[in-house]
Amino acid sequence: MKIVLVGYMGSGKTTIGKLIAKELKNSFLDLDEVIENRLGALIPEVFKTKGEVFFRKKEHEFLNEILLQDSSFILSTGGGTPCYSGNMDSMLKEADAVIYLKVSIAGLVDRLIPEKEHRPLIKNIANEDLPEFIGKHLFERNNYYLKARHIIDCDNKEPQHIAKEIIELLR
Repeated sequence: MKIVLVGYMGSGKTTIGKLIAKELKNSFLDLDEVIENRLGALIPEVFKTKGEVFFRKKEHEFLNEILLQDSSFILSTGGGTPCYSGNMDSMLKEADAVIYLKVSIAGLVDRLIPEKEHRPLIKNIANEDLPEFIGKHLFERNNYYLKARHIIDCDNKEPQHIAKEIIELLR
């Protein structure tokens, strides 16, 4: 079974993906880690030295390679992955389940403020400006996220509960 998790940064894709993979005894893949390993550089460095167009091209290439594998996996994508190069259509076509981990703007702000230093996209945004920034991004990305076959509301839920909800959904 091929399961793909999509959602905004901080929505829990990696955390929940690892929990699902452990429970289902499947491989877990983080697309950002795959990209970094294959390119031999961290994503912020790739953006800085080669630009976003290069990054998105490689993201699309590596995503399709993963989706076309014969093996089962749980895949955590980057927050922007579904929004470029027809990636969401590829995921919907090739994966058994594409699941959107939906978190409210307030929920994302609460999750992301403690992690700001490790999140290049929001590192230099003042805490009071974060809700507007996230809201604008979600508005731009929602049409893609909402194409997912399943939407899981993740506000005020522990990762273990969300993982269990997804596993039940898949059975």
